Amino acid sequence: MDVSKRDLMKGAGLVAAGSMVPIAASAPAKAADIDLTKDAKPISREERMARLAKLQNEMRKRNVRMLVIEPGASMVYFTGLRWWRSERPTLALIPAEGEVGIVTPFFEQPSVEETIGVPASIRTWHENEDPFRVVKSYADDWKVGRGKVGIEETARFFVADGVRNALKGKIVPGAPMVRACRMIKSPAELALMQTATNVTMAAYKDVFEAIEPGMSARDVSNLMSDRTRAYGGDVQFSMVLLNDASAYPHGTGTPQEVKEGGIILMDCGCAVHDYESDVSRTFVLGEPTARQREVWQTVKRGQEVALENAVVGTPAGDVDRAVRQYYESLGWGPRYQTPGLSHRLGHGIGMEGHEPINLVENETMELQPGMCFSNEPGLYSFGEFGVRLEDCFVVTEDGPQLFSALSPSITQPV
Repeated sequence: MDVSKRDLMKGAGLVAAGSMVPIAASAPAKAADIDLTKDAKPISREERMARLAKLQNEMRKRNVRMLVIEPGASMVYFTGLRWWRSERPTLALIPAEGEVGIVTPFFEQPSVEETIGVPASIRTWHENEDPFRVVKSYADDWKVGRGKVGIEETARFFVADGVRNALKGKIVPGAPMVRACRMIKSPAELALMQTATNVTMAAYKDVFEAIEPGMSARDVSNLMSDRTRAYGGDVQFSMVLLNDASAYPHGTGTPQEVKEGGIILMDCGCAVHDYESDVSRTFVLGEPTARQREVWQTVKRGQEVALENAVVGTPAGDVDRAVRQYYESLGWGPRYQTPGLSHRLGHGIGMEGHEPINLVENETMELQPGMCFSNEPGLYSFGEFGVRLEDCFVVTEDGPQLFSALSPSITQPV
């Protein structure tokens, strides 16, 4: 978040990014192709094994005998296996005790063996066979019986239904066990998120120095993506909203161009070894109007209010509510109405740009050390313009630690 904000936040009892040093202090020269990710360390086999041990402990506490995971972030998180979803299921089966089991088509086994990152057995099925009979073979060996079987929350219906029909046991949500692991980030995860944010901030600096009137939103987006790749990041998104399109959080289809005095809203992120950044900046080239300055400063103060409330033990919904109450005191809203903050204050982040839980009014879970969130209290006035400032932080016992510095001003975004 904000370089100029560092001392202010310390005085308020917040932590301005200890080892997570804001990029503004050490950004590379404009357009320099410097790989900022070269020293980034991927998640180790040992850490994945520790994750599995924690997951299995969570399973045993809930009397869950087996957990079923489809390809995606959770499969990579626990096993290192990078796969895709198709009509041919490849599944990771995790028993309450013992090694992981993988179910995959016969012709995919060699490729699976290349990528799996933990000790695991692999059982295959042919095209004329039922893959869920292979799932049952594992369940029989692990003596699952009619015990509880967890399904990871993003699994498709046909997978969950196939498991249910094959095992005849009680299917339960896997989310409580998976979230207990994934929501709390380790030092290795935080380091990768910091590197991803450093890349994004370096790219922002280059783009701000290169942007010119007459550029289209696509021109600016392509420039941001190019600079992100130059610094070693894997581009996840580079959204650019110009002028009155900024009033709509995800934009419109109406063509827009950069112009002097017009709003430029950018929402961009990248990944480094699976871990993501998410940073938004809103700024104006030239002289902003008094209205633009007022709304921008209100949004920045909204970020500060969020940080002042994002402390261990606070229900996540209370952080959202504190910002909304501040906005309402100035005549915005009320609540999720526009003109005002029409979306949640923030979302969890890690291996995915949006992860549980959210900073949203009805979320009762209390903040815990290691949870990571975006902080993006935008304000939007349809037909006029919008402002969104977004920086991510990790909750610690000493207050939120920031991955990026809050934007200095409406004319100097980084």
